[in-house]
Amino acid sequence: MDHPPADADAGDIVIEVDDGIATLWLNRPEKRNAVTFDMWNGIAESCARLADDTTVRLLVIRGAGDHFCAGADIGGLGGTSGYARANEAADTAIADFPTPIVAFITGACVGGGAEIAIACDIRLADTSSRFGITPARLGIVYPAFAIERAVRLLGPSSTKHLLFSAELIDADRALRIGLVDEVHDPDVAEERLDQLTNLLAHERSLLTQMASKQLVDAVANQGRIPSELARRWAAEAATGADSDEGIAAFMERRAPAFTWTRPAT
Repeated sequence: MDHPPADADAGDIVIEVDDGIATLWLNRPEKRNAVTFDMWNGIAESCARLADDTTVRLLVIRGAGDHFCAGADIGGLGGTSGYARANEAADTAIADFPTPIVAFITGACVGGGAEIAIACDIRLADTSSRFGITPARLGIVYPAFAIERAVRLLGPSSTKHLLFSAELIDADRALRIGLVDEVHDPDVAEERLDQLTNLLAHERSLLTQMASKQLVDAVANQGRIPSELARRWAAEAATGADSDEGIAAFMERRAPAFTWTRPAT
């Protein structure tokens, strides 16, 4: 499906929730989903709303039509008060979302689109994808918080190359430098997205996923896991039923039925 469901609320940001899997659609296909000031605000507000919904186990971010996101809408970069704050709030809302986030990338993933994708946990792309971080074309400076995330994901050299050159790279190169995790032909990419999201949302422990997300992010952001954070998740695992169920299912050679649910934020 390359468009939001027909009965969804109209707008540049459309949210769909189905059996614990939420999808946030960038819904401006006529502009290759270029993000406006209002859309940055909508991303932050939508993520906050979904973060409060304890039935949501996974979030997918994708673009309507042929493209993920061609970047920030250039017309709004300098003319709206609070634009930088809205941009950073959206980026933070994605990165801090409590459950895993998968970016599903087709076509253009450039500038602000790359920023959105990098803030996600897992990036799945098809072979039509093209990636770039392009402020050097405009003589502007990419947001510092977005550069930090890019360096943590890609390393200094690859980040500098993308920023210095503003060149677009294909999906194979994006895979080699770690910008995406999987690349598939367009005719199977959607099927792989469904397979992966159902696996994560319905066959794996949400407790393990949320703990892992916080612990890995601590290493990426701070260089270490604070002992308090490690103790908190160890205690949560010890008092929850998922570990007993997982071990029992393994010994009995059956699929586990994990029951841990996340607390309200």
